[in-house]
Amino acid sequence: MIQLKRTDSSDTDFRNLVMELDKFLTILNGEKHAFFAQHNKTGLIRHTVVAFHEEIPCGCGAIKEYEPEIMEVKRMFVYPDKRELGIATKVLNDLEQWALELGYKKCILETSKELKAAISLYTKNGYSIIPNYGQYKDVESSICFEKQLTNN
Repeated sequence: MIQLKRTDSSDTDFRNLVMELDKFLTILNGEKHAFFAQHNKTGLIRHTVVAFHEEIPCGCGAIKEYEPEIMEVKRMFVYPDKRELGIATKVLNDLEQWALELGYKKCILETSKELKAAISLYTKNGYSIIPNYGQYKDVESSICFEKQLTNN
């Protein structure tokens, strides 16, 4: 059974999961890692979700305000051996619900064009590709998405 905990970036489980994510991204991004890392600092994120499978932390995600009505989805990660259990979708859906509860109308995000599973996750959850935004505007390896949030 998957359980979710809403917390913030001071949470030890969240921090440990993000360390694993950063190890993976360091390899994926190679020499470009420093550029992406500067935009993924977790020191002040007030809205994070940690997923537990059989009481063990196995996935996470976060949202932070991008603009007054827009939240940016950040730091999505699930341990490789726990993928295919629907954890990422549960985390993403909870982050979207939390954004709605806080009065936000849209979520945006950036991921790597090389992360086919991430692209599939966002597409199957109703995200549409948009032009790269903000700091990702001229980054060839990035792909950006958005989703209008609605109460179901």
